[in-house]
Amino acid sequence: MSARIAIITGAGSGIGRAVAVSLAARGYKLVLAGRRAEPLDETAALCEGAAEPPLCVPTNVADADSVKALFDAAVARFGRVDLLFNNAGLNGGRFHIEDMDAAAFREVVDVNLTGAFLCMQAAFRVMKDQVPMGGRIINNGSISAYSPRPDTVAYCASKHGVSGLTKAGSLEGRKYDIAVGQIDIGNAASAFSESFARGVPQADGRLVPEPVMSASLVGDAVVYMDSLPIEANVFELTVMPTKMPFVGRG
Repeated sequence: MSARIAIITGAGSGIGRAVAVSLAARGYKLVLAGRRAEPLDETAALCEGAAEPPLCVPTNVADADSVKALFDAAVARFGRVDLLFNNAGLNGGRFHIEDMDAAAFREVVDVNLTGAFLCMQAAFRVMKDQVPMGGRIINNGSISAYSPRPDTVAYCASKHGVSGLTKAGSLEGRKYDIAVGQIDIGNAASAFSESFARGVPQADGRLVPEPVMSASLVGDAVVYMDSLPIEANVFELTVMPTKMPFVGRG
């Protein structure tokens, strides 16, 4: 079977980088998207095993023209798109609802929700017209897509919206052989999670240290989700540290 072509947004660091490395090790052809060229080049250098050197495309996912240019570049280079890992996002910081600036709220929603929509839309347009038709889209949700942390209203709202995108995409993708699923990740190692060992705010006001897992495990999970034939779809998958205080928290 020829190598699968995958677009990864937010590929310059963290989870996006880990997924790129995992897919490369399985021989994928990769298109790496992110805001800045230098981190994308750093990720590309780590992608040992890729069928050919990754294509790096600096992209603002909140801008429709930038997203179109990303998918145009992918098709021009590789001829099709088999997988979109819809991953780019902002955490937005921690603010009480009454204190959060409206512009800061909109920025998080623009990237996390509108950006995810624009990328999913572009993927639909490519996947429904390619031969053979179809493909897979994996949206990066979050445990915050259904259970918030304190003082994260913008992030929480945007990730609830991503769940809506996943449901709508899964429904509308059927006629095009496009499988849309979501991975909800808890406490994967990243710049955002560096402070978790010192303590994370809990619903009862306590600051409690939480375990963190390697982001490479998220890469393994995405590989699994895309390993199924297109007739099967992992619609929702949650991956988190076994001892993370999530189940029963609050």
